[in-house]
Amino acid sequence: MPRTTIELPYTVDYLSILDEGGTVDAALDPKLDDALLLKLYRTMLLARRFDERLVALQRQGRIGTYGPNKGQEAAQLGSICTLRDTDWMVPAFREGAAMLWRGVSMDNLLLFWSGREEGAAGATDRTLSIAVPVATQLPHAVGIAWAARYKNDPAVVMTYFGDGATSEGEFHEAMNCAGVMQVPVIFVCQNNQWAISTPRSKQTHSKTLAQKALAYGFPGIQVDGNDILAVYVAAREAVDRARAGGGPTLIECVTYRLSVHTTADDPHRYRQDAEVQQWEPREPLIRFTRYMEARGLLDPPKRQALEDEVRGEIKAAVERFDAVPPPDPLVMFDYVYAQRPPELDAHRQELAAALEATTESSATPPNTKGH
Repeated sequence: MPRTTIELPYTVDYLSILDEGGTVDAALDPKLDDALLLKLYRTMLLARRFDERLVALQRQGRIGTYGPNKGQEAAQLGSICTLRDTDWMVPAFREGAAMLWRGVSMDNLLLFWSGREEGAAGATDRTLSIAVPVATQLPHAVGIAWAARYKNDPAVVMTYFGDGATSEGEFHEAMNCAGVMQVPVIFVCQNNQWAISTPRSKQTHSKTLAQKALAYGFPGIQVDGNDILAVYVAAREAVDRARAGGGPTLIECVTYRLSVHTTADDPHRYRQDAEVQQWEPREPLIRFTRYMEARGLLDPPKRQALEDEVRGEIKAAVERFDAVPPPDPLVMFDYVYAQRPPELDAHRQELAAALEATTESSATPPNTKGH
């Protein structure tokens, strides 16, 4: 039998609308209304300043390990703003900006990153809590989308992950299931060039990450992830298609991790400062500020007023967080098992006795006889 060729649509679109200088392609500009643009800008500014404060709090020992989102705000806000309140968000662990947009409070995020169970349980209606294990949230997102379709719920699901997640089995299982079932889920990959210390060049030999969607039978698109307008347009198309029964989409947002992977990481051990410096002028807050100024929606006094507002909100949230009583260490033994195993129960009793002894010791005044 002769060898024949199967014609396949192996092309991937790349979308950019707002360049790093703040110049917009007028033909592609979605022309968002002023109120939405102002809300997006304010949330981006809040997310950036809150992110900086969280890093400072970790360095002070006031919260635990934290994963910064500096530089990735456009990828998150440009996509999440296309959802309705009745849609679902399934985050990884770096989606602080998107979670703020969805109504997750700074109080909740502070509690989560300090290891409090209240933070892990919080989130909001149809916004799942933070998922730290890489890619494990993706099958959940597909399951939620399948359940929504089964129940004739018009909701769509948007889930987030990094470039490193595309090498995990859960990513491929979720993509395959989504393609087979044609469920209403949007996969938003924040390709920030580094999976901890593994560079994008060693993550996959594929020219793009977006093309991985083609193998599973649904569209993939690559966008400038620091361009909030391009992300919005790609996400808007994906959400509308999913809601209309057109199935999933993979959006690869090409961005850069300007900060550390987490506060437990030292990026100086594996990447050059010169690389970071090349990306800094391309970051989303700078270019969005220029766009807003060109639209006449922002000027130095308005910008300073917004800075003062968000810093005041962050200060108040941190003060509320500081006022929360210390957690009971014994809760670490709860909620893992429906019924605690005997050995774990023994550990709990041992810790409880040690804590009680410490409390009694600190409550007993020192013996000052003879002094």
